[in-house]
Amino acid sequence: MACRLFANGFRPAFLAAGLAALLLVPAWIAVLVFGAPLGSSWPPTLWHAHEMLFGFVGAAISGFLLTAVPSWTGRRGFAGPPLVILLALWLCARVLIASSAAWPAAVVSVVDIAFLLVLAGLVARPLLRARNRNTPLLLVLLLLALCNGVFHWSLAHHDPVTASHALRVGIDIALVLVTVIGGRIVPAFTANALRATGREVRLRAWPGVGGAAVAVMVAVALTDLFRPDGRAAGILAGVAAAIQAARLLQWRSAAVLRYPILWVLHLGYAWLPLGLALRCVAQLGGLAASAFWLHALTVGALGTMILGVMTRVALGHTGRPLVVDPLITVAYVLLLAAGLVRVFGLAVLGVDYSTVIVASAGLWTCAFALYLYVYVPILWSPRADGKPG
Repeated sequence: MACRLFANGFRPAFLAAGLAALLLVPAWIAVLVFGAPLGSSWPPTLWHAHEMLFGFVGAAISGFLLTAVPSWTGRRGFAGPPLVILLALWLCARVLIASSAAWPAAVVSVVDIAFLLVLAGLVARPLLRARNRNTPLLLVLLLLALCNGVFHWSLAHHDPVTASHALRVGIDIALVLVTVIGGRIVPAFTANALRATGREVRLRAWPGVGGAAVAVMVAVALTDLFRPDGRAAGILAGVAAAIQAARLLQWRSAAVLRYPILWVLHLGYAWLPLGLALRCVAQLGGLAASAFWLHALTVGALGTMILGVMTRVALGHTGRPLVVDPLITVAYVLLLAAGLVRVFGLAVLGVDYSTVIVASAGLWTCAFALYLYVYVPILWSPRADGKPG
């Protein structure tokens, strides 16, 4: 049974991402709202942000790349000992960080950063040998590792401001990845699925919009590196929101409303222009309803895209029909509600802050509990079609 878990890269990685999503958010609420002790010596807010980015998002990124790279390059998929080592590094990093007060900072940082570096090393060989067009994604992994390194260095030197800044840039890099990968898979999956129903589909492809979307997100990351809170950052966020919205309009989102496995990806991508627009308003106008724009980009865009991709990839790569269980549709709705409550609950619903974050965390946790309930058997089981992997 354990061997099946390490038969393909998405299996242990998507299990790890689901467990991180299920456990880390309630732990954060226990610390923030109920005053539970934190075994880490880190400031609680930085611990939460770091673990959601490098624990949850990092695991999901690894699962996607370890599964996609063999498809992109035509090489043999990843299995066995390399996946065991990678999962062990991920788990050790989570344990060391959760109990960092008991360990030298150097040990914690080395193990944590090693996860991304080992992942980069695994996918680098097939990408470079095939001279694949996706090879620049290695730079994303290395930049995330660099942000993580700066974060650890800053905490070791008692500089929480720089540590927080490193996390902001790290989130930007993850959003660049969503823009690149989402721009490929959302229209492709949409066209394929609608075509399979017998509908002739022609998605619009306005010249230059895709490239502009990637370029402007890179510009957002660079601006956040040097001037994250200036007026220019707000204006750039508004430009990025407009370009991302224009890109989404090409993909005929209204045509996929009957297919949860598709609309969740459209919905996840839609959080990008919404979050960027809220950021623009927050930095230029300071309206209360836009204050939590960062959670629109994290809970909304990153969380929803990750859940959508994990649920689809796990079905497709285990030989199962691309139709999600009804409980997963419920999970999608719960995650949407978690994002809406977290971003707009305080200003729009008028409830107090503690209620907002507890409610949002509860919805998030229920969504990923349903994901694990449905997908743990899939991740542990052999392929339905009898093929290897």
